[in-house]
Amino acid sequence: MIFALLDEAQRNGARLGPACKTLGISKRAVERWHAQDIGDDQREGPKSAPPNKLTQHERQQILRTLNSPEYRDLSPNQIVPLLADRGLYLGSESSFYRILREADLQQHRESSRPAVHARPNEKVATGANQVWSWDITYLPSPVRGHFFYLYMVMDVWSRKIVGWEIHSVEDMTLSSAMIRRLCKEERIAPNQLKLHADNGGPMKGATMLATLQKLGVAASFSRPSVSDDNPFSESLFRTLKYRPEYPRRPFESIEAANAWVAGFVHWYNEEHLHSEISFVTPTDRHDGRDIEILKNRENVYEQARTQNPNRWSGKTRNWTSPSKVVLNGNYQHSMDDAA
Repeated sequence: MIFALLDEAQRNGARLGPACKTLGISKRAVERWHAQDIGDDQREGPKSAPPNKLTQHERQQILRTLNSPEYRDLSPNQIVPLLADRGLYLGSESSFYRILREADLQQHRESSRPAVHARPNEKVATGANQVWSWDITYLPSPVRGHFFYLYMVMDVWSRKIVGWEIHSVEDMTLSSAMIRRLCKEERIAPNQLKLHADNGGPMKGATMLATLQKLGVAASFSRPSVSDDNPFSESLFRTLKYRPEYPRRPFESIEAANAWVAGFVHWYNEEHLHSEISFVTPTDRHDGRDIEILKNRENVYEQARTQNPNRWSGKTRNWTSPSKVVLNGNYQHSMDDAA
């Protein structure tokens, strides 16, 4: 099975070393197995049961305790201390949980309805200007305790920063005006765009929501206090604040902040080769030029392999770019489309 998984990974362009690391085995072990032609896994496992294994009687006693009227509404992490207070030890907390799982009894044990932790609905982008993500971050000002506020909007599919503004306050009127301007500049049609943000006032204020409704833009929001629901904007702000040229001291003025962010946006959109879109610039992907760029790279590698085939043990590097990007799904882009 290990050989089959590794072969499939290599056929899809993966290198042997990283694939082995993912499976938790060493590359040297796989090479040795190939050389020895060992066939099936010859490990036999333990020949005897561990001496501390619970007996069938002990397991039944734990099950009876878990299902008794006194304890059936409690979880093992509450039951075990209560038993200890009574001078009883039937098994460890992990043993209690394991026995519940094996008996298919690991269910919600209280009379209340179990908590629901649903993720927001997925937003799938297959092209530019379908899904935007935006947020506000603080920029330090000369006055301690006061900040400049950077409003920044990113296209999820291309990673391009489609717009930004810096203000001295957080205000839904300012954010709604910015979104109106960006929709006009990007020629957004009604019902074309989904706009994702967190739960701040500038994002969910009445003025902002009315603006989105008028523009025909679908609003989407993160769960309260869950920053991972807006990962694209959070990642962008991290990139911004960890740039080597990011000022170590507060910005002297809002004009200085504007000048620095303008330089960053130019670098990010026009020069930065983004790793999640096959190392093309966000602007090239946003405008559709990435297709030709990646095709040219593929041709270069194919010509190199033709000229020196002995240097290539498998396929050339995969230069395809993800055809879809998912916001708030179980993955950011599908494995089939991964670069």
